[in-house]
Amino acid sequence: MKRKALAGLLALMLLLTLTACGGSAKGESNSAAMDAAVPSNTTTAEADYGYYPADTEEMVEAPAAEPQESASKAEALQGRKLICTAQLELETTEFDQASVRLAELTEEYGGWFESSSVGGRGSGHCWANYTVRVPVARYQAFLNQIGELCHETWRSTEQQDITESYYDTQGRLETQKIKLERLQELLRKAEAMEDIITIESAISETEWMIDDLSGTMRHYDSLVDYATITVSLQEVYKLSNVEEVPDSFGSRIGAAFRNGCSAFADGMENLAVALAYGWMWVLLAAAAVVLVVRILRKRRKKAGKPSAEKRDEQEKQ
Repeated sequence: MKRKALAGLLALMLLLTLTACGGSAKGESNSAAMDAAVPSNTTTAEADYGYYPADTEEMVEAPAAEPQESASKAEALQGRKLICTAQLELETTEFDQASVRLAELTEEYGGWFESSSVGGRGSGHCWANYTVRVPVARYQAFLNQIGELCHETWRSTEQQDITESYYDTQGRLETQKIKLERLQELLRKAEAMEDIITIESAISETEWMIDDLSGTMRHYDSLVDYATITVSLQEVYKLSNVEEVPDSFGSRIGAAFRNGCSAFADGMENLAVALAYGWMWVLLAAAAVVLVVRILRKRRKKAGKPSAEKRDEQEKQ
C-alpha cells in the first residue's frame, strides 16, 4: 500500500512539473510575439492602449496645430466689422485760428467735414459744431492730435460690432445675384407668354432686392472704413479746469482767495451787464419807489394835522 501511494504521488508531481514548463514556454513565446509587434520606440503602456506612432518626429511635431489655431483666431478678429464713433467737446480762446487748424488737420488725415454749423452769442463768443469723417486706420491718431489742438473738456468713444449683420447682408446679396442669373437663364428658355411674364416679374423683384442690399452694403462699408467724429467747439474767455490741484494748505488758501475774488468780480460784471440790459425796468422800479414814498409822506402829513389842531384847542381852554 505504501509503495502504491508513493508511486501515485511521484506521478502527480511529474505531471505538475510538465504543466508548469509548458505554461512558461507559452508565455515566453507570447511575450516574444508582442515584442516583435511593438516598435522599439513605443512603450508597453502605449502598446496596451493601441497607440503605435509611425515615427518619433511625428510625436514631437504634433503640437504644431496650436499656432495654426492662433492664426485662425487672428484672422477672425481681423475680419470683424466695427463702426467707430467719437464725440468731443473743445474750448478755445482763439476761435478763428482753431477753426482753420481743425479744417487743415482733417484734410491732412484724409478726411472731410460731413456737416458744420457756426454761430455767435450775445456775449460775442462763437461756437461751432462739426461732423468729421476720417479713415478708420488714422482714427486714433486724429483723436490724439485734435486733443492737443484745443482744450478738451469731454470725450466719448464707441465701437459698434456689425460683423454678423454685414456678412448676413453680403450672403443675401450673393444669393439674389445667383437667383437673378438662374431666372435670366429660364427666361431665355421660356416659350409660353404666361411663363415669360411670371419670370420677368420675378426678375424685377430680384433686381430690386439686389439694389436694396447693394445700397446697404455701401452704407456699411462707408461706416466701417471711415470713423465719425462729432466735434463741439466753444469760444470762451478763460479755459475751464486747467488749474492744478494745490498741495499745501497755504497754496489751497491762496487759490481759494484768488478764486473768491475772481468769482466776486465775475458776479459784479454780470450784475452790471444785467442792469445795463434791463435799464428800462430799473427806471420803472425807481419811479415806482419814489411814487410810493411820496404817497406815504402825504398820508403822514394828513394824519398829523388833526392832532395839532386838538393841541391848540386844549391850550386855549
